[in-house]
Amino acid sequence: MPDKGGFPHYMLKEIFEQPQGLRDTIAPRVSLEEGVIRLPEVRISADELRAVRRINIVASGTSRHAGMAGQFMIQELANLPADVDYASEFEYRNPMIGRGELTIVITQSGETADTTAAQREAKAKGSRTVAISNVVGSTIAREADGVLYTYAGPEISIASTKAFTAQMAVLFLFAAYLGQVRGNLSNDQLRTHIRELMELPSKTEGVLQSAPECKRLAAQYHAVQDFLFLGRAIHYPIAMDGALKLKEVSYIHAEGYPTGETKHGPNALIDESLPIVIIATCDRSDAGSVLRYEKNIGNIRSFREQGARVIAIATEGDEELRRLASHTIFVPRASELLSPILEMVPLQLFAYYVAVAKGLDVDRPRNLVKSVTLE
Repeated sequence: MPDKGGFPHYMLKEIFEQPQGLRDTIAPRVSLEEGVIRLPEVRISADELRAVRRINIVASGTSRHAGMAGQFMIQELANLPADVDYASEFEYRNPMIGRGELTIVITQSGETADTTAAQREAKAKGSRTVAISNVVGSTIAREADGVLYTYAGPEISIASTKAFTAQMAVLFLFAAYLGQVRGNLSNDQLRTHIRELMELPSKTEGVLQSAPECKRLAAQYHAVQDFLFLGRAIHYPIAMDGALKLKEVSYIHAEGYPTGETKHGPNALIDESLPIVIIATCDRSDAGSVLRYEKNIGNIRSFREQGARVIAIATEGDEELRRLASHTIFVPRASELLSPILEMVPLQLFAYYVAVAKGLDVDRPRNLVKSVTLE
C-alpha cells in the first residue's frame, strides 16, 4: 500500500494529488497547437460516433455525480441528448436503448457489480459501450467497446476525491471529442476548450490554498446534525457529491438538492439550525450562468432572512457574495462546464476536516468498502 507521503490520512493526500491527476489525465490527450483532442482508446470509428443519436450514462455513487455533470457537457458540446441512470436501478426499468446509441459506464475500480451488470445489459440490447475507470485492465474496461482511463493514481481512501475530478475531466474531453468528430465545434472553439482544460491543474492548486479556511469552518460546524447543499444546473451534481462526502466520512446527515426546488418543500426546514452550502459561481461570459447567479443571489437573501447560515462557493472577486453569505470560499474563474471540478475541492476539504474534528476514521468510514462488488 502506498505511504501517506507525510499526510495524516490518505483522503487528504488524495485531495492534494488532484492537480497532478488532472495533468496526467488531460495532457496526453490534447494538442493546443493543432487544436485537436485524441482519444484512440475509444476504439469506436468516427462514422459510428457521427451516427450516434443518444448517450446513456450509467454509474453509482460519486461516479454517478460525475455522469450527471457529463450530461451537461455532452449536450452542450456534442449537441446529443444524454440520460443518466443509477446503475443499481438500470436493469429494473427495461431500459429502452439499442443500436445507434452509446452507453458510458463509470466506476473508479472498474469492478462495481451493478455497473458491470448495467454494461452487460446495454451490450445485450445492442448499444456500444465506453468505460471510464481508474484501474487499467479492470472488468468494465475489458468488456467495453472503448475505454477512457482516469490517470488519477491509486485511490486508497474509501471516499472518492481525485478519481471524481478526473472522471469529470475525462467526460469533458469525451464531450469535446464528440463535438470535434461530429462537427459541432469549430477549431477556435476546440482550442478554447483545450486551453481551459490545460489551465485546470494550476487552478486546482490555487483552490487547495483554501484548506485553512475549510478547516476553520469545520471547527465551527462539526457538531451540526444536518446540512443542505444546493446547486443549479451542472453545479447540482457537485452539491450532491458535497453532501455525499460529508455524510460518508463525518456521519452527518446531509442532502444535496437543486436550488430552485427549495421552495417546493425543503424551505420549511430552513432556519438557524440548518446550515446551507450553496454553489454560486458565475461565468460572466455565459448568459445562462449569469441568470442562474442572479437567482442564487435572490435565494441567499431569502435564506438569510429565514435565519440560515450560508456557506457560499463563489468565483474569486465576488464581493457581493462575500457581503451576503455568512462564509465565502472562492475558486478561480473558469468556464461554466469546468468550474464544477474546482468547486468540488473545498467541499472535499470541508468534509475531511469535519470528520477529523469529530475524531473519526476518515479513510475507512463504517459499513463502507472501496469497491462495491456485491449488489
